[in-house]
Amino acid sequence: MSDAIGAASFILSLRARGVGDTGVLRAMELVPREVFAPRRFADLSRRDLALPLPCGQTMTAPGTVAAMLVRLGVLPGNRVLEVGTGSGYTAALLARLGGQVKTVERFETLAAAAVGQLKAAGLEDGVTVELGDGLAPPGTETFDRILVNGVAPTIPAVLVERLAAKGCLVGAVVTDQGPRLVRIEQTDEGPREWVGSSVRLSPLLAGRSAAL
Repeated sequence: MSDAIGAASFILSLRARGVGDTGVLRAMELVPREVFAPRRFADLSRRDLALPLPCGQTMTAPGTVAAMLVRLGVLPGNRVLEVGTGSGYTAALLARLGGQVKTVERFETLAAAAVGQLKAAGLEDGVTVELGDGLAPPGTETFDRILVNGVAPTIPAVLVERLAAKGCLVGAVVTDQGPRLVRIEQTDEGPREWVGSSVRLSPLLAGRSAAL
């Protein structure tokens, strides 16, 4: 199967799963997931599958990534914080959507690999990769969009506090019905939260693990 046919099939499969946002679909067409996938799983990179990464982490399935990006609604020029870099694939999509991306990864191995993979995809200028705990980011910088790549019992208040006016955060929380997407919007009256559909994401890990 040629790269063009594979990409077209990939996008059609996302459309079949209900992804209709043309900007997100275009970004997912242009960013080669195979560059970010482990080599032994490269042949599965254009399928809607989660893939294992080093350090016991997971590359989220494209359908889930698309659902989160649609709800995040990144606009060109938005300052974006991503919690959990993983392979760097989602950061690349955020950059392709026009975001100025800071992505934080707790594992040194993954952070270093993501830098190389972003360069291979030609998107390194739009993304800053930092090693640290994305659930407790230092400093006071605010962001127009925050994407939390994983499931947490609750969204940490420190992340909500880092939302700029009219900003929004998308992540996932534990509920009685299992993990569900959550969107928090910073309004004039304070944060407003919506809990949405069920989602398959890995649990978030707090802290930094520079040794791996």
